[in-house]
Amino acid sequence: MYLEDHTVRLQLWDTAGQERFRSLIPSYIRDSSVAVIVYDVASRQAFLNTLKWIEEVRTERGSDVIIMLVGNKTDLVDKRQVSIEEGEGKANELGVMFIETSAKAGYNIKALFRKIASALPVIENLSSPKQEDMVDVNLKTTNSDSSQTDQSSGGCRC
Repeated sequence: MYLEDHTVRLQLWDTAGQERFRSLIPSYIRDSSVAVIVYDVASRQAFLNTLKWIEEVRTERGSDVIIMLVGNKTDLVDKRQVSIEEGEGKANELGVMFIETSAKAGYNIKALFRKIASALPVIENLSSPKQEDMVDVNLKTTNSDSSQTDQSSGGCRC
């Protein structure tokens, strides 16, 4: 995706919250910058399970990862069991980002990925160093006799 003047490449891995994928978490998130933990707003149990997934991510990555808690299926208004306030409260308590979405209706999907991309650290362009980062190195010797001695003995003048 394009964000301001940067191109951000997001690679997604989906375990669907299934316990049988729990053992794969270390390999899924070992080199990840972001973990998105999604729960169904129509399922209190799914919401409660997010804590163990967040703990699993933090065990593997510590504070070196951005965690986004996402309440999904907001289109199921009549079946909602978890309020937006509960989701926000849990996110604040755990120190993670939060958003609600509906994948089915397409609600807040772009906003979710925009929020994730905005939270990623920006990598400076290494090919054009800033003036203050440059160091002046002078390779000239002050003693002309020592440079001649180095050359005659096969040594380097620098």
